[in-house]
Amino acid sequence: MEKAIKINGQGLISENDKSYTVAENQNHGMAGLDLLKDEIVSEQLTRNIQFFGLESQQKVTASYVVVIGLGGVGSHAASMLLRSGVGRLLLVDFDQVSLSSLNRHAVATRADVGIPKAQCLKEHFLSIFPECHIDARVLLYDASSEEEILSGKPDFVLDCIDNIDTKVALLAACVRRGLKVLSATGAGARADPTRIRVADLKESTNDPLSRSVRHRLRKDYGIDGGIPVVFSLEKPKAKLLPFKGPSGEEENPSNYQIVPGFRVRIIPVLGTIPAIFGQVMASYVVTQLAGVQVQTEPVVNLDVDHYRMLHQRLIEHEESLYGTAMEVQVDVEEVMYITKELWHGRSVREQSAKDVGRGMWRSVNELMLVRWDQAKPASVSNLILLKFREADEHELMTLDDIEENEPEFFRRVTSVLKRAELDFGL
Repeated sequence: MEKAIKINGQGLISENDKSYTVAENQNHGMAGLDLLKDEIVSEQLTRNIQFFGLESQQKVTASYVVVIGLGGVGSHAASMLLRSGVGRLLLVDFDQVSLSSLNRHAVATRADVGIPKAQCLKEHFLSIFPECHIDARVLLYDASSEEEILSGKPDFVLDCIDNIDTKVALLAACVRRGLKVLSATGAGARADPTRIRVADLKESTNDPLSRSVRHRLRKDYGIDGGIPVVFSLEKPKAKLLPFKGPSGEEENPSNYQIVPGFRVRIIPVLGTIPAIFGQVMASYVVTQLAGVQVQTEPVVNLDVDHYRMLHQRLIEHEESLYGTAMEVQVDVEEVMYITKELWHGRSVREQSAKDVGRGMWRSVNELMLVRWDQAKPASVSNLILLKFREADEHELMTLDDIEENEPEFFRRVTSVLKRAELDFGL
């Protein structure tokens, strides 16, 4: 007997034919709830349910995510979104599986070579989580396909494109439409997985693709940050390679392109790195969908000498103000934690980064650590980062003054310092 699971009374998923039809205006929240009521689905997602809780996993399962670009990064991102229980996926890529892409693709086999990447993923995905509504489009993102790809109010869009023009157009469209988007930058020519970060686009460094995208978004669309990206702090270990045709001679890559402007097999890629990029993207999106807050590693480009300078400046300030540095209860390593983890290398008065990348070393020359509460020692949970003038003004105020006149600022700083207490078990 054929097994079927009803989705919100409007669609049907059949174990035999793997078909799935859902009305465009379906209630995704109810769909997620109904999916998790199924014993097989619930058991398959049991570890996620244990991690997130049933209500948060329902949010994930009721979500609709669009993944554009299904190569080494996008295929792994889409695969883990599927395995995490995202209930509806739109998979978009114009390209086909090639032999050379098998070193980094999430699911493709030699038997898949020559078929569209979108079709390849859909076929494999249906054997993993057949209850997922999967729409595969063999399509290039551009202005003419924007409405087809971005309509339907997706909960998240994943940009896994490596072409600058297309990437910039997609990101600008997502900003214009008010869609949440996460973008992958360059994963090629890198080998160190420990240097991969998630941050705002304007904080990404050592990445030529990020630099170009930042410039274009600012110049053409007036967009200056506000887009989260996955990138590597590692400098690329190789440059673009010359393209050699079937004869072995160097040829013009454009002669072999399916679509003008797209690269043709000339970027050295260690398959593990784009895979990790994709996994990071999936983890970021799933936790966001579930409503779980994850504190990402801040990007602060300072060396140990800067932290020593901040530590010494604190000691000198304590001696000047209190006549002794005996109540300085932090060392250089803890100064590093305070600067990076708590205040992200900038004054607590600034809520967004203004000096990042190469400019960070200049901004630290204007900063110092001072006590938040002057009645308590200079400990890891009682130090804030301020500019010199701000520090002078702060020390003329009491905490009661700040709480009364700047309640939001007071709550924000208190909350961050509370985190330091929890991190250090104070």
